[in-house]
Amino acid sequence: MKRHERLLRTVLNGQSDANIRFADLQSLLFHLGFSERIRGSHHLFEKEGVVEIVNPQVQSGMAKRYQVRQVRQLILRYKLGGDC
Repeated sequence: MKRHERLLRTVLNGQSDANIRFADLQSLLFHLGFSERIRGSHHLFEKEGVVEIVNPQVQSGMAKRYQVRQVRQLILRYKLGGDC
């Protein structure tokens, strides 16, 4: 299983929201077709066809738990995960 597929399953599973590294979440968003804009310390991810803008923040190298949940909700709402 590829790294992105494994991470996607972990995010969709919802059991490890506090254990997702920011760099991994960032990589997953790139893999799903999001583009990134950086404004100061804010990383803004957007994708054509997705109304919401994702704004994950890094906290000691990890993504914040509630933001991982927001990414999961976007993946499910817009069916970005493919067959996962």
